[in-house]
Amino acid sequence: MAVKLYVGGLSYSTTSESLREAFVACGTVESATVITDRYSGQSRGFGFVEMATNEDAQKAVSMLNGQRLDGRTIKVEVANPQGSGGGGGRDRGMGRPSGGGPSRTPRW
Repeated sequence: MAVKLYVGGLSYSTTSESLREAFVACGTVESATVITDRYSGQSRGFGFVEMATNEDAQKAVSMLNGQRLDGRTIKVEVANPQGSGGGGGRDRGMGRPSGGGPSRTPRW
């Protein structure tokens, strides 16, 4: 089963292909994707690489974490699985406001 790795600290010039090439020395790369802004198309500075096996993934983390790619020091770690139901984040204004009730100071 493929293991997904998070790769952070990427240069804006790093492409999905150059990301793949950096990881090939560690084993079989199933996929490599640089995440881009949906409007500008510019890299957001991180991406994901799927390695074929857990051994390949661990080798990639130990070999490449803290190394330089395209002039930037990258961070490589096993990606956190994305939960199926949101969680985390802000309340988005639901429920009672954090400020409490109306102001008790008269407005005159």
